[in-house]
Amino acid sequence: MCAHIVQSMRVTRSEFPPVVLPISGGQAVFAGPASPINKVIGLGFDTDLDVAALEHVEREWRDRDEPVRIELSILADPAVVAKLSERGYRLHGFENVLACRVAGAGRPAAAAPEIAIEIVGDDSFEEWFTVAIDSFANMDGSGSAADAALPREELERLFRETVGPQSVEGLTRYIARLDGEPAGEAALHVDEGLALLAGSGTVPHLRGRGVQKALVARRLDDARREGCDIAVVVTAPGSRSQENVMRRGFELLYTRAILLR
Repeated sequence: MCAHIVQSMRVTRSEFPPVVLPISGGQAVFAGPASPINKVIGLGFDTDLDVAALEHVEREWRDRDEPVRIELSILADPAVVAKLSERGYRLHGFENVLACRVAGAGRPAAAAPEIAIEIVGDDSFEEWFTVAIDSFANMDGSGSAADAALPREELERLFRETVGPQSVEGLTRYIARLDGEPAGEAALHVDEGLALLAGSGTVPHLRGRGVQKALVARRLDDARREGCDIAVVVTAPGSRSQENVMRRGFELLYTRAILLR
């Protein structure tokens, strides 16, 4: 997942050059003003908190008028939490990271015949983009999400920068059609045997029709054909997305706390 974020940052707008800084076994990533991808990831799994490195990140982010967001696994050293608390970081929410072995992922019954899934090339990106924005601008409210819904214009900018044409190597976009109507979208990022099931959504009036189940199944099948060993997905705790992937054999790896300063 870190690789996906870092690769995404290398193709953002030139007027907001990305910043990627190493820190305590993880990376601090700045994409651009107010981007939800601005975060510190992979912190403290196998090393103590480097306070000097964190101070450097805080100065860089302060110069950009940007709050520091840390995604901290509950598997991190508890001493890291104490040090962050002393520096004024506060809990903002939680996310779950789930994974499964691709070879052992359960195969559901065949998708409803009215659902067709297609791979989206750069030439048909705009249709995929419209479905994605409509889906994410109208979240279903399930689960305990760490972030409030972004304004539509911010969503549009984020999607174009991170999953737009010629954005990230190893990224495949999918669109699902229900009786021929664009109904849902998803993405898959493959990197060295790891398959990341990236953000997916269904347009509001076609939810509850099996679109997301079909998209999960298709991406796992493609990951299997690509020779991936492990598939990973991030969900809001208790969300319908989490329910869907757990039915396919995904198990909770860890929860991560979202901390802000």
